[in-house]
This record gives sequence, C-alpha cells and structure tokens, in this order.
Amino acid sequence: MTIQEWFDKRKEAQIERRAKEMRGIEDANPGIWTKCVHCETQILKSELEDNLMVCPHCDYHFRINAKTRISQLFDKDSFEELYKNVLPTDPLSFIDTESYADRLKKASDKTGLDEAVITGIAKIEGHPLVTAVMDFDYMGGSMGSVVGEKVTRIMEKALELKLPMLAVTSSGGARMQESALSLMQMAKTSCAAGKLDEAGILYINLLTEPTFGGITASFGTLGDIIIAEQGARIGFAGRRVIEQTIKQKLPDDFQTAEYLLKYGQVDIVSKRKNLRKTLAKILDIHTK
Repeated sequence: MTIQEWFDKRKEAQIERRAKEMRGIEDANPGIWTKCVHCETQILKSELEDNLMVCPHCDYHFRINAKTRISQLFDKDSFEELYKNVLPTDPLSFIDTESYADRLKKASDKTGLDEAVITGIAKIEGHPLVTAVMDFDYMGGSMGSVVGEKVTRIMEKALELKLPMLAVTSSGGARMQESALSLMQMAKTSCAAGKLDEAGILYINLLTEPTFGGITASFGTLGDIIIAEQGARIGFAGRRVIEQTIKQKLPDDFQTAEYLLKYGQVDIVSKRKNLRKTLAKILDIHTK
C-alpha cells in the first residue's frame, strides 16, 4: 500500500465515521433536522430558518408561507391586516372526492388562515405600501371568490390612500370548486390593476414559487415592475401539459425565474436575502 492509498483510506474512514455520527444525531433528534429537497444535504432547522429558509449548501429557496414572508419583507410590527372578515362560502355545494366545505376546513386547520391570501398595510424601511401576500399551503394558493375580492379591495385601498401596491404571488391558479365564480376573479382583479395604472399608482409584482394559471394570467403579471424570486417556477399551463400537447421536450430551465428574465418576461430576479433591499430601493426611487 502506498502512502497516498493509506491517506485515501483514512479519509474515507473519517467520512464514514462522521456520517454515522450524524445519523446518530438525526435519529436521536429527528425534529431538529431537515433535508434539502435539491441537494439532499441534512440541515439543522434552526440554521435553515436563520438563512431565511434558503439552503446554505446549494442556495435552494424553500417555499415559505405568507406569515413567514410578511415577517421577512416588512418592518417589524408594521403590518396591519385588512379584510380578515371576508370569508369563503360554498355557493355551488361542490363535492368531488369530498365536499368543498370540508376542504376549506382542512385548509384552515392546516394553515391557521381563513383564505389563501393575507391583505393589509405595511412598511418597508419606512416606506408605506399596501400588500396582498398569497399562501400556497392553503389549497395550493388557488384563487376563489374571496381571494379575488380581497385582492381587489386592497388595490382599491391603494387608490384611496395613494400608496404603492405589492402583490406577492404563490398559486396553482383558479379554484375549480368555485367554477366560473373563480374564473371571474381574473377579470375583476385585472380591472382593479388597470385602475392603479390609470391613477399612476406604483404596482409591484413579486412572483414566488410557484405562480401558475389564473394568477399569472391576471393580476400576477400586470405590475409596473415584475420581480421573481430566484428559482421560482412561473407559467400558465404546467410543463408536462405543454410537452404532451406540443410533443416536444422543453429546456431544463423552462418556466424558471431565470428563463423568464432571459426572454424579457420579468424585470428582476432576486435572491430572497436581497428582496427587502430591492423593494426598498424601488420605493425610495418612486417616492423621490
């Protein structure tokens, strides 16, 4: 055995011993570890949270809920929720494998929310604005009547107060359990966005993982400035649907934020750690 071979074997043994130690820690404390879905590295949950839910090894941006997004983007204690009393109903008495009413209750129990969007007034580095922040954990962030109503109302509040509007999207699209009532929200929110444009009110879109369907086809991409979070998937129909329709293989980066930036569909692609600073700079320029 050469000296190099001896060193290589020793290194392998050290790596394996360290791996066993880590597995022992994970088995003893299963609640404090998580695995990156991209690079499969084991990460301390506290380390991941401190890094804004971004993998410190491969820079993969984990999906986060609306409440976490609010705490990351806005000045501490500046967010004031509006229209919390607008609640969903079951106008069609819809039933598929289970009733829509049961699905709403399960979504509420899971997330602690009443709907897939939180709306309110907040500040970013002292700059006031109104905002709608979507939550994918609530029925895939789908847009039903309440989501459309709350987004429209908060846009009207922006008009009333003459404040910039920020829409943070994360959605699979329209909510099938409300049928045409859901699809109507696309036109409703688009008209509200049009009023912002006519009044010269700054409207910013922040597209996060994932933004698809009726959201992309309505208020989600009508802003004056469109920002996409790094790695976010954005589109209308899903990748598999398109490939099956056109019978072609799509590029690996198709429908990613970076792909859309390349072809002029978004204005900025930002890492999560830079989002707050980017938004503050835009608001500062707009104010001046």
